[in-house]
Amino acid sequence: MAEHELHLRRYVPTDAAATLRCFQRAVRGTASRDYDPEQIESWAPGDVDLDAWGRRRASAETWVAERDGEPVGFTDVDDDGYIDMMFVDPDAARTGVASALLQRIVDLANARGCAELSTNASITARPFFERHGFQIVAEQRVERRGSVLTNYRMRRPLTG
Repeated sequence: MAEHELHLRRYVPTDAAATLRCFQRAVRGTASRDYDPEQIESWAPGDVDLDAWGRRRASAETWVAERDGEPVGFTDVDDDGYIDMMFVDPDAARTGVASALLQRIVDLANARGCAELSTNASITARPFFERHGFQIVAEQRVERRGSVLTNYRMRRPLTG
């Protein structure tokens, strides 16, 4: 594999700490321009239970993007085409990581015969999903640990 080449692979249990770190860095770094500090702390608290995180990632169909052997992003998709998480480390932002992960999800969902992909996108992620053919179904206010965050229910029809 060429140096700095992006590699996508299935999540393995030893990815728990790296994917949690990626999630927290993405929310606390990238998303902090769209959400206030209280909202950020509610969304990505510093005391996440690593074992519970790992079980959640393992129970979803989670894919990890890595460069030079280090995870730089991850995503998941369920059997109905719902993407619960898609996060890229800020150091790897705007380098094609999210687009590559999304393409993997599109391919999987098409292979399963899903009619569409859907997600609840943050303010920060909304432009990315719009660039990739998702449309807003509804603006939502979601309560998380006492804070209210805005996100967008979005969908993208699949062509098969």
